[in-house]
Amino acid sequence: MVARPDEGWQLRAACRGPHADIFFPPGHPERKEERAAREEEAKAICASCRVRAACLEYALRIREPHGVWGGLSEVERKQLIDRRAAAG
Repeated sequence: MVARPDEGWQLRAACRGPHADIFFPPGHPERKEERAAREEEAKAICASCRVRAACLEYALRIREPHGVWGGLSEVERKQLIDRRAAAG
């Protein structure tokens, strides 16, 4: 499958590979401490990713409701969307 031109960044994302599951909640309930540790690990990978900005903008544009994208969690992305809306 070929990525659409605006999503070609996904092929260069640091999150690709066997560790990709840490970017999303598991299929079972997760304790607060477990979630924080999982998100911290995902964000550490994002910190060194060369397509982090494109990833974040994509997640904001499509209103992605789950996971760590562009170094931000669901809650952090929602807060950023709200701040941008308030700024006009």
